[in-house]
Amino acid sequence: METSLHQQLKLHYATSPDQIEVTMGAYRIDVIRDDELIEIQCASLSAIRKKILDLLRRHPVRIVKPAIHRTRICKRQIQGGPTTSRRLSPKRGQPHELFEELIYLRGVFPHDNLVLEVPIVDVNQYRCMRKRKSRRRRDPGYVIEDVELDQVHRSIELTTPQDLWKLLPDEQIPESLRDAESINTLDLAEAINCPRWIAQRIVYVMRHCNALTPTGRDKTGIHYKVA
Repeated sequence: METSLHQQLKLHYATSPDQIEVTMGAYRIDVIRDDELIEIQCASLSAIRKKILDLLRRHPVRIVKPAIHRTRICKRQIQGGPTTSRRLSPKRGQPHELFEELIYLRGVFPHDNLVLEVPIVDVNQYRCMRKRKSRRRRDPGYVIEDVELDQVHRSIELTTPQDLWKLLPDEQIPESLRDAESINTLDLAEAINCPRWIAQRIVYVMRHCNALTPTGRDKTGIHYKVA
């Protein structure tokens, strides 16, 4: 089911209602603005990989993949009912978490016809009480009913392999690391304060996009040079 977030982003990128949900051949395009096809994807990028590859053969395409910065959790007792409680989730999303999704665009990004845009957003997440299926269930819990756009802070545009660095926090990437003869996943993990397995996925994407070039290996792992 389409969320309010998806609907609001379509309105945000369209300049008129007739640009929204346009049929083009076998596909339905979220927004067509001038000659650019805009696909807004709040779910996994894996779901649109084949579609994007096909569209890129003939059209300029913009993929809009929102990165959620803050989430306000709003609870309801029944679906569509009044909100009974609100609280701000302590978790703060980071743009570099998008690398988890960019794995699915290997062989798609970069492309001369492709722009990947990452709006940094705050959202309201609405949850409603789950219906009990059994009397044995002590806590019925809550299920996500809808996600609603609250605020757009800024957008990051990616068109080249070097643009991938924009997804990493500038204040945590010293020039010494960018200009180093070589780096490895341990260096990157320490720089952005994340587990090494996350740094490994970041490097995996950057390597396949030609933003990093392997230069050798030692006991700490493979070393890469920044392209």
